[in-house]
Amino acid sequence: MPRSNASNRVYAGRLVGTPVFDPIGDRVGTVYDVVVLFRLKGDPLAVGLVVEVVGKRRVFLPLTRVTSIDNGQVITTGLVNIRRFSRRPAETLVLGELLDRKVTLKKTGESAVVIDAAIERVRGREWRLTTLYIRNLRNGKPGPNSQTIPVSSVSGLSESVLNQGASAILAQIGELKPADVADVLRDLPPDRMRDVARALSDERLADVLEELGDDDSVEILSSLDMDRAADVLEAMEPDDAADLVRELPTEQAALLLEKMEPDEAEDVRRLLTYDERTAGGLMTTDPIILPPEATIAQALASARRADIPPALAAIMFVCRPPLETPTGRYLGAIHLQRALREPPSMLIGSIIDKDVAGIHPDASIGQVTRLLATYDQTAIPVVDEGLLVGAVSVDDVLDHLLPEDWRDTEHDDEAFTDQEFTPFGEADNSRETGTRETNSREANTNSRDTKEARNV
Repeated sequence: MPRSNASNRVYAGRLVGTPVFDPIGDRVGTVYDVVVLFRLKGDPLAVGLVVEVVGKRRVFLPLTRVTSIDNGQVITTGLVNIRRFSRRPAETLVLGELLDRKVTLKKTGESAVVIDAAIERVRGREWRLTTLYIRNLRNGKPGPNSQTIPVSSVSGLSESVLNQGASAILAQIGELKPADVADVLRDLPPDRMRDVARALSDERLADVLEELGDDDSVEILSSLDMDRAADVLEAMEPDDAADLVRELPTEQAALLLEKMEPDEAEDVRRLLTYDERTAGGLMTTDPIILPPEATIAQALASARRADIPPALAAIMFVCRPPLETPTGRYLGAIHLQRALREPPSMLIGSIIDKDVAGIHPDASIGQVTRLLATYDQTAIPVVDEGLLVGAVSVDDVLDHLLPEDWRDTEHDDEAFTDQEFTPFGEADNSRETGTRETNSREANTNSRDTKEARNV
């Protein structure tokens, strides 16, 4: 059996974010995760890296194509297939799944949690997961004592557990935008996805659910207790909350609406009365609404609110009280660009654009799209009997015009071909071997290397 070599040891936590270069020094992407395969005997095989390339696309890079991991960089043979990475059942992501996993020390029976894990090159281009950095648990929580131990000295590493910790992933996604966090969650196994989602704050989870597909959103929301699920729905934009409630079983939807704050639930119930492909079904009930007596300074302060999406911040609607939808009489709109040209003390009533006419809640999505395109607007008011009931933004329309699974499916651009990152024109078939039994993988390591050399 090959002996461990500390000089080749690379910890996954430090490897993430490392730039990946081809042989001539051009940057290909950055390391996102490490893929390993557990076996019946011996240390797990490290088979590849998940690399984030142009357009935040994550692709698989076999470790057999890595010539060097050193000095804060990864050097490859220059052969990177850009098909989007999709984790296979036999594969395990080190950062996505192993970190924060509870294990048992075989020698003492003590429990510990995995803080980091290291891979090593053991022979040729074969890499294995050999070392763990763990922290001992005290009363079920990580204690002050930590140590570095061989993978073979613990049990439970390959076993997925319920309610696994999520601190490692939370640190990784802390600065990401909600859409990118949603992309991370989609790559995780269902149990792990739910664990990480539950660890997010209500506001953060609400933003992420708005970026996920219906199936994943329903699965995550259904995994929460009823009170927390209601709190998350309250933190979502009313139109997104209504879209999600539509996907829930009738009984569950009714219970959640009862748990929500009355005002928040009323907005969602009102949106549910409209067909989802009409202006009423697309609109949000919370655009920026101001009285004509408001000043330019107040209007600009409203547009600066962090909870207002950019498409809605670009236009403000002027109405008579009450200023909650449905409002008093709708008077017109104020464009952000125009407001920026006026003195802060000016009243907005003097610069109202009365040509921004409202659209009826029953108007079709086609009518809404034509109005947005014709007048180059980012949002249009929805008016019923002279009262403002909401607004439809351009991003609301795009969500419904794109295919239903657009968030979950990679729709490749024909111009984005393998040639961008495979200068030698090789097609990547290395992961076809990844579907075989793990014992076959170990036995055929050398034949895989030979096959790749033949392809080159």
